[in-house]
Amino acid sequence: MTTFTKEYKLQVAKRYLNEIISYRELANQVGVDDSTLRYWVMLVRYHGDQAFAFPYTNYSTAFKLKVIQFMTEENYSIREASAIFHIPVPCMLRRWKKKWETAGEGALEPREKGLSTMTVNQNKNKGNNSSNPSVEEMKKELEYLRMENAYLKKLKALVQEEQSPTKSKRK
Repeated sequence: MTTFTKEYKLQVAKRYLNEIISYRELANQVGVDDSTLRYWVMLVRYHGDQAFAFPYTNYSTAFKLKVIQFMTEENYSIREASAIFHIPVPCMLRRWKKKWETAGEGALEPREKGLSTMTVNQNKNKGNNSSNPSVEEMKKELEYLRMENAYLKKLKALVQEEQSPTKSKRK
């Protein structure tokens, strides 16, 4: 996948706006999907020369809800709402909307940074020896599994012997 510079994207979008050319034709010339080109043009229409200067930011829950509410009430597409609110990639907005639809507003809350709960739970379990099997229990289980394995091998050999063509017996 080719990565285009901000300047190049701006140049291509302005070329569409200034020339009489279709999205599809220009997209083929540039080597991008026509929907991507449409997004670039929307960004330039709404934000001008700063269209591709996205500040790194963490979006607040209130902002995410505002964008989703705007989309649903005004009937805007994900791509267009993303361009209006100057969100770098429309798939980010798509994820927000999906989370909101499935789990509500709480799903849009930022996740806590630091150790995950899984790491914390693992550390708790290490200190608790009552759930760990003893050496004797492990030896018994190993012996049982070895017997079971030997039994299954013998059973498989017997089944194969029965399925093989009968050999003629010489007397």
